[in-house]
Amino acid sequence: MLSKRAFLKRLAASGAASLSAGLALAGPLRPSILEDNAAALRGLAAARGIAFGCATSTYELNSEGFVAALSREAAIIVPEYEMKRGVVEPVQGQYAFGGCDTLLRFARTHGMSLRGHPLMWHKRNPAWLEDALASSRNDALCTGYIAAVIRHFDGQVKSWDVVNEAIAPGDGRPDGLRNTPWLKAFGPSYIDISYHAARNADPRAMLVYNDWGCEAGAPWNDRFRAATLEFLHAALGRGVPIDALGLQGHFRAFGTPVDQKKLAAFLDDVKALGLRILVTEHDVDDSGGPSDFASRDKAVADTSRRFLDVMLDNDATIAVLTWGLSDRFLQSDDWRARLAGNVPRMLPLDSDLRKTAMWGAMAAAFAR
Repeated sequence: MLSKRAFLKRLAASGAASLSAGLALAGPLRPSILEDNAAALRGLAAARGIAFGCATSTYELNSEGFVAALSREAAIIVPEYEMKRGVVEPVQGQYAFGGCDTLLRFARTHGMSLRGHPLMWHKRNPAWLEDALASSRNDALCTGYIAAVIRHFDGQVKSWDVVNEAIAPGDGRPDGLRNTPWLKAFGPSYIDISYHAARNADPRAMLVYNDWGCEAGAPWNDRFRAATLEFLHAALGRGVPIDALGLQGHFRAFGTPVDQKKLAAFLDDVKALGLRILVTEHDVDDSGGPSDFASRDKAVADTSRRFLDVMLDNDATIAVLTWGLSDRFLQSDDWRARLAGNVPRMLPLDSDLRKTAMWGAMAAAFAR
């Protein structure tokens, strides 16, 4: 498994120093498979009528060369962690928007838009929130926070992941919902009140339901797709203002592949509900495969291409975002891989900000 650098390490270390140290330990970088003068993804996607973007963080903006790469490739950015509630409201009623504001300024300076992610999630919440939810059924714990965050941006964020990862068929509920502190405190109505609060705060924003599990072809993915469609159909029938479905698009290059026929049928069903579709967090984990770099890169590229070909064939799809742009900020959880100098290759740019096989696959999918 792969992960971004631990959150506390990010905050504790200076951006430039930590990056220099990390790259020094990573070993020699492999050459890019593509020439750096190739067209940018944002332009290739725009020619297809698609917005391309990625997650990023304020600490990444301190990394030499990264700002130029980011501004060249991405038309949208989404905060990796700066908009999570544990960061935004560490003390109840006291909001810290500094990181979010920095990313918004960066986006506006470089002709990008900023997506909002996530307003309601069962993870990355402040320590005080669970006790507050357990002691009182106070709708303001949902609605007050959502209104405060959305109104802070005053219409400058056009798309919000309002509720994130609320579905988990494996939790055993008939409605397929995940057992979260929100569900325990409010029941399923927390979803409805969250979306209505978001609509009231910004009537013009696109309100997205965001999740993972619908993309691959395993039997549990079949169950997830069915539960997602039931959830969306029921919510829309109740008048919940969901405008779009976000599919995160996390894959393992050597894991369960995309079933293109099943995914296409699912997307048709989502479109029939009147919803737009976004790819919100795409990446391809290359761990667990052969040691040969070329084979790993090919597997990552093939996985991304199979997924995006189906996503882009459906005209309800309006955006593709990757969960990060460059492998520079990744590290392997496998100590053997780290000792061997194996830098993860799961994003469009490598650790030296050169285009990877995945970049080529995405470019080909946009140009198709």
